[in-house]
Parts: sequence; C-alpha cells; structure tokens
Amino acid sequence: MPVPEGYHVVRSHIRRNPRPSAKKMSGWTIAGICAAVWLWGHFIGFSDTSPATPSTPAPAATAPAAH
Repeated sequence: MPVPEGYHVVRSHIRRNPRPSAKKMSGWTIAGICAAVWLWGHFIGFSDTSPATPSTPAPAATAPAAH
C-alpha cells in the first residue's frame, strides 16, 4: 500500500503526520481572553473612569407627621 508524502500508516489506517507546533492561539483561547476582559470591565471596571464623588444627602424637609 503506497503511502502519500506527509502521511503514515497506523493499524492499517493512513494518518496525516503531526504538524510542528506553531504556538498560535486557538479560537477558544481568543474567545476566553475577550470574555475575561469584558467581564473585568463590566463587573470590576477599568481605572480610567473618574472616581465617583460622594454626594451628601440634603437635609430632609421638616413636615408635620400625618396621624
């Protein structure tokens, strides 16, 4: 049985030779990183926003209590 170049035989099946590792990210890894950044910004927030100034509540108007 002739085996094409770039393939080998394993248990009477022709399999493709493993490719050298390209060290690139898979689609799931990129999606996970995007989700982590989105969650970080959504729940924790980014530090570039201006800090919220604490508002002092106005004193309550005195009104006669209803009986």
